[in-house]
Amino acid sequence: MRISGEVKPGFESVRDLFQRSLSPARDKNVQLCVYVGEERAVDLWASSGDDRFSADSLVNVFSSGKSIESILMGALVDQGLLDFTQPVSTYWPEFVGDGKDAMTVADVMRHEAGLAQLEVSLSATQLETSALKQNSVGHILEKHPLNFPEGSSPREYHAVTRGWIVNEIFRRIEPGQRTMGEFLREQISEPLGIDVYFDINADEADRLSRVQPRGLMSQLLDSFSPGSQARRIGLTPVELFKRARRVLAAASGNRRPALAVPVKGIKTEGFGVFDSPEYLQAQISSAGAKCSARGLAKLAAAMAGGGETQGHRVLGQLALNALHAEPVERSMTIMENRFTQGGLAQFKESDAAIGPLEAGMSAGRGGFYGWLGLGGSVFQWHPEHRIGFAYVPTALNPIDVFNERGKSYQEEILRCVAAMA
Repeated sequence: MRISGEVKPGFESVRDLFQRSLSPARDKNVQLCVYVGEERAVDLWASSGDDRFSADSLVNVFSSGKSIESILMGALVDQGLLDFTQPVSTYWPEFVGDGKDAMTVADVMRHEAGLAQLEVSLSATQLETSALKQNSVGHILEKHPLNFPEGSSPREYHAVTRGWIVNEIFRRIEPGQRTMGEFLREQISEPLGIDVYFDINADEADRLSRVQPRGLMSQLLDSFSPGSQARRIGLTPVELFKRARRVLAAASGNRRPALAVPVKGIKTEGFGVFDSPEYLQAQISSAGAKCSARGLAKLAAAMAGGGETQGHRVLGQLALNALHAEPVERSMTIMENRFTQGGLAQFKESDAAIGPLEAGMSAGRGGFYGWLGLGGSVFQWHPEHRIGFAYVPTALNPIDVFNERGKSYQEEILRCVAAMA
């Protein structure tokens, strides 16, 4: 594979790991970017046969976009406009009835809204900025009954729908009544000079590198490797596949077949539908953010650096405190997860004591906050060591529920930082 980029002194082992880990049979296009403090310590990218792919290419990072949603909600906290502990109806008066009255914004951010799957599939035109401002999605959510998972935990992964709910709350509070996509572009991406978007224009679409789901058999063969995370924690490939199917069901809307898939076209086009031309101007923030690793890593560096990087402030201390506060641990889909009131996952090395799945998710990324995306992407930050991390692949590995490749780079970065302390 063609490998480009550079690393700063002290991070050579990350480049070595990057080179060893790549395989033309398994990887297509990959970006890895890491800030330590305000310095870009790692900036690598690789491609298998795509001469147009570069560090400036855009890739759909799927659920890594959820941490961007959290940052945007934090911007409203900074302005004194939002309190995560308040009911959603405080900001959205029509969002009441059928148990919605008591639902807090924190419930939504923690995937406890009871709206993981809807009765209707949304089209691209319903999700464009102009339509959102005409309440194209809001009126559906206002009338939709809640449907919580069976069992004691109210938490169910809102793989696609969380972003739609959050966007409706956001645009009702934001003084200019902008959607999250508009605010992100105008207040964060353009001032910081980063490629981080929820919807993209024609020029940006020309830089899009489309995701390519890997075949099921090749993923299963990888899971047989003794070095794989699943094998190290005692999961057989069959067990891993069963658990991965539950994650994919949440993302594709198949957990309750009587309800609808989240967006029209997903049954025929699969997850590639989010990269299809008709959806490029749609706002699907929880599953369709188009970003580069450079852009995400710089934004993560701001989050790790007290809300500011290279003279640009993204959030103040009030928002940072609120976003990272009140982590609540509950079972979600296949394992225990810890989400703050701002919707950020908190990773701890001690999660290994909970069970093997939790160990597989958190070991090597202890101290990081943020989230990860279907099939491989990671967008996280480490406040203690001021690390901003982003890993962006185009070859999707949906069975890899731990985003293992990205986690191996996080672990190596932590080793390098510790050695330099």
